[in-house]
Formats: sequence, structure tokens, C-alpha cells
Amino acid sequence: MAVYTEGTPCWVDAQLPDLEAGKRFYGELFGWTFDEDRDEALLDGRRVAGLLPKRDGRMPTTWTVYLATKDAGTVAARVKAAGGQMVMEPYPVGPFGVLALAADPGGAVLGLRQSGEDDGFEVINEPGSFCWMEVYTRRPGPVDTFYASVFGWLGRQADPAEEGKEPGFDYRVWSPPGSRTGDDTAFGGRAVITDAFPAEMPGHVLVYFAVRDCDEACATTVRLGGRIAEPPADTPYGRIAVLHDNQGARFAVLAEPVPAGPLAAAAEPAALSTDTVPLAVPAPPVSTLSEPPADA
Repeated sequence: MAVYTEGTPCWVDAQLPDLEAGKRFYGELFGWTFDEDRDEALLDGRRVAGLLPKRDGRMPTTWTVYLATKDAGTVAARVKAAGGQMVMEPYPVGPFGVLALAADPGGAVLGLRQSGEDDGFEVINEPGSFCWMEVYTRRPGPVDTFYASVFGWLGRQADPAEEGKEPGFDYRVWSPPGSRTGDDTAFGGRAVITDAFPAEMPGHVLVYFAVRDCDEACATTVRLGGRIAEPPADTPYGRIAVLHDNQGARFAVLAEPVPAGPLAAAAEPAALSTDTVPLAVPAPPVSTLSEPPADA
């Protein structure tokens, strides 16, 4: 199995009110098939995400990203000491290891996953698989400190001019502990929920999936009963859009630019190996959501 760098994304899942409807939606959108015994989605036979039946109607329908850890109990203690809180204390899940849910000081919820015998991503960064995560918050200072102290994340502020943004644009790019900050090691970012957004919008984590064609993914989403929250937009790192599935779960898609000529072959993503996986994407997408989404 793949061994993930401490504190980096190792899994995503969604709990859906209608599991079969969710399988039809994501099966057609991303080409997923499903392991009925493990509630897992597969891309060409490789584990890519979890789809589970929603057992508590009070919980939101949402995608959750899980961060790898060797000791969920120790991380849970650090979460509390750093100003976060545990939504669900660590609990064993058999061969899948130990899971927990935590909230950062801004209220964004993320999972912890202490690896088991046979779990986690088997593929990333390919069309139809996870490629990026973003934390949205109204409290960037405390949240930046929280992730640095709990997980050892290394942060780099995005340059507004390089991103084509106005001065004051606040976006932080994160790399794993023990690495050098930069696009080649980055796995996620932090964006700010400004006053331009509705006051009721909470802190949250947005999960990105890679696609070959962003506009086609949007059209397919609408045809399958989902909707577009933020329409396709070009960034220096590719074309992105924010979508809702046919049951309201929010996620984003990213179509990276394809190099021309002989470089194209080198750009093809590789499957995961059994070595340590820092889970870096080629470059951060840097959200375009400096204004409220269309459905806000």
C-alpha cells in the first residue's frame, strides 16, 4: 500500500442520502466503478474515493478530505491545543485503520486517517481522481497558525501580480513538512471568505478532482441533475469550476493545460507507487473565488 507523508491528503469520501443515485452521477462524470463490499469508487480498478450512505440526516451532504497520520489520538490532542475542536474522536474502522473528524479555528471540517492494512488513494492527479484541496476561512491568521502547528504544513503566500489578482489578494499555498515550499510540492491552499460572500457561509474545505475538459464536466454535471456554483474560469494552472452533484455535495474540477509537442508525453500522470507519497500536484490552481459563487 502507499505510505503517505504525515498531514497530507490520503483519502476523500462523500456521504450521500441516495447512494445509488450518487454512483450513477459520479460513474458517468468521472468514469468510476464501485466496490460494493467497501463503499469505494474505483478508477480503472484503483481506489480513488469513498461513497457511503448518509446515516444521519442532520449532517451536511459534503465531500470530506482525510489527512494521513500515524497516530490519530496524538493529532486530536494537538487539534484541541491549537484552537480547533474534535467533531468526532478517533474510532477504529477495522482494516481501514482509525478515523476522526476535526474542525479548524474557522470551522472547516476535515478528517484524520490513521492508515490500516489496505486503504487510501491508489491514484491521484489523473482525470477522475483527487488533485487539490482548499480551506476557505474568515480567520486566515489563526487558521494558518493552526495547520502549521498541528500538521507542520509549510506556507507560501501567493503573489497577487503573478496570479493576475488585485493587490491584497490573500491566498496561501501549502506544502508538506520536510519539503521546500513551491508549486512542485504543494498539495493545497487557503482562501479567504471575504465580506463579499454571504454572512452565513461557513468555513469549509473544497475538494478538487482532475478532469480532461472542464467545460464538458460542467455540461455533464447539469445533464445529470447537478448544478454549477462557479462557472469555468481560466487560471495560470488550468481551467477550474465549482459544482454541486445531484444531491448538493459541493466539489471543484480542474483541467490542467496540456503541453504541446514532445512535452505532452512527459505530462502524463503516473500511478502511485508503494513509496512515501507527498501528494504534490504539478501546480496549485489558486481559486478564482474572489467574488461570491453564482448560487450564493
